This record gives sequence, C-alpha cells and structure tokens, in this order.
Amino acid sequence: MALKPVIYKLNLNLSDLNRQVYQDYNLTIALHPSETFERMVARILAFALNASDQLTLTKGLSTVEEPDLWQKSLDGQTELWIELGEPSVDRVKKASRIANRVKVYTFNSKSDVWWLQDQDKFKRLDADFIQFDNEQIQQLASLITRTMKWFVTLSENTASINCEQGDVDVSWTLLNSQEQQ
Repeated sequence: MALKPVIYKLNLNLSDLNRQVYQDYNLTIALHPSETFERMVARILAFALNASDQLTLTKGLSTVEEPDLWQKSLDGQTELWIELGEPSVDRVKKASRIANRVKVYTFNSKSDVWWLQDQDKFKRLDADFIQFDNEQIQQLASLITRTMKWFVTLSENTASINCEQGDVDVSWTLLNSQEQQ
C-alpha cells in the first residue's frame, strides 16, 4: 500500500513590497512522503514570490508531468511554470515550450554544483533561475506545524517570515533571468 501525503494548512498573510501585493491566501499543502520540509517551505516561498489568485500548488512530486506550481489562463494556457530543486536542462527546456514564463527555485546544499555544472546550457533557455539560501530554508523548515499562520513580507531579495514558532529571514539570489538579457 502506497503512503499517502500529509496535509498541512497555511494562512499566508502576504505583504509584497516589490509588487505592491497585500493579500491573505489559505493554502492546503500536501507533503508527499518523499518530500522534505525544506522543499515544502521552498514551494511556499515560491508561491509567495509569485502570488496571484490564479497560481496553484500542483500535485508536485506525485505527478511528473506537472510543475510544483503553475498559473493557467482562463482558456487553459500555462502562463507560469514553477519548478523546485535541481531540474534537468531537458525538463526546463520542455517547460519553456509549454509555458509563457518558467521559473526555477533551487534551495539545496548541492545547488551551487548543479548550477555550475550546466549554467551555460541553462542561460540559453527561456527561464529564470533563483537560489534560496539553504541554511535559511533549513531554519524556516524547523518552524513547520500542521496548521500555520505566516506573516510574510517581501522586500527586494528577502522574505521576512513571522509566525507563532519564530521569525526567519530568507534571502535569494537571481542566478539568471530572461529579463536581464
């Protein structure tokens, strides 16, 4: 019998000073049995950085044809495809053919090696690559509970997360962006 995902509930109070977005989101997050808390909080941060009423968390690891998050238009076209971790060059290339915009958020301790190994190929793709600070992601993961209320403030390249369990700042680095080119 296959293990079932564990369900987490999050009330996300978002203040995005970069995009002037101020809104509450009630998220139901399914943690796949093979998914880590670090990956789950990276998904939540990716949601916060791209928050909109149309952005949804997908089935994630259990459905390889889908990204971790996506935003679809009313006519079913994929406007935004968001991958987490260290996807292959081929997966990012395929996503860039399917979606209008592709973003990859990496967060692991091995992210630097992954990026250096294929950065020349990645830079030729129509995608943005963002790296979260791994130690800060680990700190945030330590605050996970089954029911959470997070107050997240985004300013420049930092997310300040305040919750009942504690406070953490998570920064990120833009490795490559199509807007830069």
